[in-house]
Amino acid sequence: MSAFRPCGLVPTYDNPVTVRGVVERLRQYVPDVLVVDDGSGAAGREACARLQRDGLASVHHLPKNGGKGAALKVGFELLLQRGFTHALQVDADGQHDLAAVPEFLRAAATAPDALVLAYPVYDASAPALRRFLRKLSQFWVDVETGRRGAIVDAMIGFRVYPLASTLRVGARGNRMEYEIEVAVRMARAGVPIVNLPVGVRYLAKDEGGVSHFQPLRDNLRVSWMHCRICTAMSMRAVFGWLLPRRS
Repeated sequence: MSAFRPCGLVPTYDNPVTVRGVVERLRQYVPDVLVVDDGSGAAGREACARLQRDGLASVHHLPKNGGKGAALKVGFELLLQRGFTHALQVDADGQHDLAAVPEFLRAAATAPDALVLAYPVYDASAPALRRFLRKLSQFWVDVETGRRGAIVDAMIGFRVYPLASTLRVGARGNRMEYEIEVAVRMARAGVPIVNLPVGVRYLAKDEGGVSHFQPLRDNLRVSWMHCRICTAMSMRAVFGWLLPRRS
C-alpha cells in the first residue's frame, strides 16, 4: 500500500448526548471524520445534522436502522470512493479513551496493510455479564483463527481498518456480530493483526450512556456467525482431505 490517508469513522444510532464529544475529540487527531447515522430517532438525527452544519464532520444518514455492521460497510465504501485508505473507527457512545488515537494511527502508518485492533482495559464500570460474553466469544475466535491471542479482542469498536482488504473479505454480518466476523476473516485471509490497549469506561445513563446490545438477540447472531465460520472451516478441511493431491 503506497499511501496512508486515514479518516475517522463514527457509526451512531441514537447517541445524541455523546456523539458530538466523540467527534470533537477525534478531530484533534484526524482532520476528516465521517459519521454514519444508522436511522437514529429525531434527537440523534438532529445531533448528527448539527455536526455537519458546524463543519465538524461529513454525515451520511441511513433511512432506517440496519445495524452497526451495515453502517460500517456503507462507511467503508464511502471512504474508499473519497480516496481514503484507512478508517479509524470509534464508537459514538463515548466509552473509549481517545487519547490512544495517535498510537493507533502510528501503528497503522507503520504497517498500512495491518488491521489494528484495540483490546479493552476496563475500569470498575464494566458489567460482569459483558466481560463473560467477551471471554466466551474469544474462545471461538481463537479456534477460528487457529492461533490463541492472534486477536486479543474481536468485539471492541475501536480499530483502524485498511479499507481495500476489509471490503475484500466480504464479511456478511450486519449488526454487532460484524466486528467479530470481519476481524476473524481478515486474520484468516493473512492480513497482519496489531493489538493495542485502550481504556474503556461504561458511562452512566445521566452521562448519555446508552447500550443497544440485546443479550438474547445479539448473542444468537454471534453464535450463528461462529457456526457459519466453523462449519465452512470443517467442510474445507474434509473436502481438502478427500480430494486427490496433485503431483
